[in-house]
Amino acid sequence: MTKVILERASYEYGSLRTHIFSMLESCGISVGEGRKVLLKPNLLAPASPEKAMLTHPLVVRVAAEYVLEKGGVVQLSDSPAMGGFDKVLRESGIKDALAGLPVEFKEFRDSVPVEVGPPFNRLELAADALDADVLINLPKLKTHGQMLLTLGVKNLFGCVVGLRKPQWHLRTGVDREMFAALLVTIYRKLMPSVTILDGILAMEGNGPGRGGKPKELGLLMASTDAIAVDMTVCEMLGLPADALFTNAAAARAGIAPARIDVRGDKFRIQGFQLPKMTPLVFGPKFTHKLMRKFLVQRPQADPLLCKACGDCRKYCPAGAITQAGSKIEFDYDRCIRCYCCIEVCPHGALRAVEPYPGRLFNRIIRR
Repeated sequence: MTKVILERASYEYGSLRTHIFSMLESCGISVGEGRKVLLKPNLLAPASPEKAMLTHPLVVRVAAEYVLEKGGVVQLSDSPAMGGFDKVLRESGIKDALAGLPVEFKEFRDSVPVEVGPPFNRLELAADALDADVLINLPKLKTHGQMLLTLGVKNLFGCVVGLRKPQWHLRTGVDREMFAALLVTIYRKLMPSVTILDGILAMEGNGPGRGGKPKELGLLMASTDAIAVDMTVCEMLGLPADALFTNAAAARAGIAPARIDVRGDKFRIQGFQLPKMTPLVFGPKFTHKLMRKFLVQRPQADPLLCKACGDCRKYCPAGAITQAGSKIEFDYDRCIRCYCCIEVCPHGALRAVEPYPGRLFNRIIRR
């Protein structure tokens, strides 16, 4: 039976240290003298801790302290979507939080091709993640416009280096199930030794970027199985496990745990605002172009918040965004609904919306 440890927690350093040290001991990870331990937090883009976009700096510090006390060698790495690795470390407070500790900060840059079998066959993943003796996965509990939530499994997409991320979004297109299968494939290849989920200050609404809203949950969770963590979060939210695309993909792959032993107070999370998930395409293939243009959910800019900085346009894997003076425009025929633009927007100006014809159509078919 797969074990998940759940604690009510805060960012008070003393109690947080007690919780995380106890969790890591209970999970039994092997951190011996001189072993190379990689910490993989969520470092999506530059943001302060109160925005709830990134793994909290104290969670990262305590995990590093545990490894160092066991004699391990600590490296902290990720491949941020926007803003630069050093800038993310500074604005997140992680650089200051780890000051004085012998931790190497190293952005993922080098990739190694790995065979993963069909349907993806070969992936290129961060060499540092593959070479580590121990991988500690430190995700943030957040909503996600494409995948519903970004938790333990999704966090490892950061081990795809740089612009290979939008390339994979383009390859998997509008197929959420295919993208979820890719995420599960990455998880299976990396197999972190332990996952510690920071849900103390979580993000709800139009996540995972600045469009989301912080929500205090006071939740800290750990397991040697990230899928078990993700399934437990769904249960606490009152969702079936397969409502999360990565959980459904793990079940199809035969690696979702059949039974989970939750140690701790498995409370019901009330009033948590999830992003609205609508089908991206459906019906006969010849109708898909019209549906994509007029019926299905799509990214849209708020003209009052958009600064026309161009970050979304530069990152869009489908080349679906253009800039016309002081505003951006979307080509919804080309848009693959990966919502990378929403993730990287530094002003929280983008959100996923359902066009009026789509809302009308859905009301009709629900009658």
